[in-house]
Amino acid sequence: MPSRIRAARTDDLGALYDLSKLTGGGFTNLPPDKATLASKLERAAAGFSRTGENPGNDLYVFVLEDMDSGAIRGTCQVFGAVGTDRPFYSYLISTLTQKSTELGRIFRNQTLNLTTDLEGSSEVGGLFLHPHERSGGLGMLLARSRYLFIKQHRPRFAGTVLAELRGVMDQAGHSPFWDAIGGRFFGMTFPEADEFNAVHGTQFIADLFPKSPIYVSMLPESAQAVIGQPHPTGRAALKMLENENFFWDDYIDIFDGGPTVTCRTDRIRTVQEAEWKLVGGSGSGGATRLLAAHTRADFRACYGQVEEDGNGELRIDEAAMRALDVGPGDRVLAVSR
Repeated sequence: MPSRIRAARTDDLGALYDLSKLTGGGFTNLPPDKATLASKLERAAAGFSRTGENPGNDLYVFVLEDMDSGAIRGTCQVFGAVGTDRPFYSYLISTLTQKSTELGRIFRNQTLNLTTDLEGSSEVGGLFLHPHERSGGLGMLLARSRYLFIKQHRPRFAGTVLAELRGVMDQAGHSPFWDAIGGRFFGMTFPEADEFNAVHGTQFIADLFPKSPIYVSMLPESAQAVIGQPHPTGRAALKMLENENFFWDDYIDIFDGGPTVTCRTDRIRTVQEAEWKLVGGSGSGGATRLLAAHTRADFRACYGQVEEDGNGELRIDEAAMRALDVGPGDRVLAVSR
């Protein structure tokens, strides 16, 4: 029986908490704090049950479920629109050009500018896969299932989707970027600030972060070197995002300097290529496709072996049909693996 993606429920709290303790820090969307995770699941339940079809302050949480054991082995999230209830801050890397007539020289300096440019965008995030499950395409299943959900509920999402990637930090969880900037204004280590942000929100950033542009050349070389660089464990995630047409447009996370990538929602490859198909019945062969069925709280996604008949209907292997809870005559979204 395959693994499948399904909408998270409030009774998944214990499993999500166990996963959160394995992240190694820096995962703002999956903090090892039961109260915060419980709040996320309650917010997700409200988002799945909301009947309006417009972008809103919704959070959708999904889990990767082993169909044999029922164990939760991964999770991911989608936000309907960021910055609707509190500011969504980023640094934008800009270039300031200055000319000295006396010296006969032109100076170009990169600066970091605190901005809320990305407010109103949708966000994909919170993707974490149990370390023992990082094979067999399960990370890809988690990642792309979010885009199928967006395709199913397109009016609920903005015209742009963003993704923040965790920045570079050492094994103890310390970030050279944070130490160079944030740590000087907050009196907290990076792990402390990251946890505080996950639990309490961003108001402390507005209160204490410097509003003036910061010259990159004035930062320590250790901080300069990690600007816009993903954590080594996030390079595969960045590659998957790039394969979906996301790109880096000089926005970085204000805590660890990791890249924030964006894509126009209708240009996301999975959104573009996924097609609605009718299930004709069960089959036993064919190509592997990513499939999704049902909507909102009943959303399901998995890999399946699929054959397409002359009428354009799909013959799907029985295990995938059970995972999706579909039968002949039902509609599924299908996209090549």
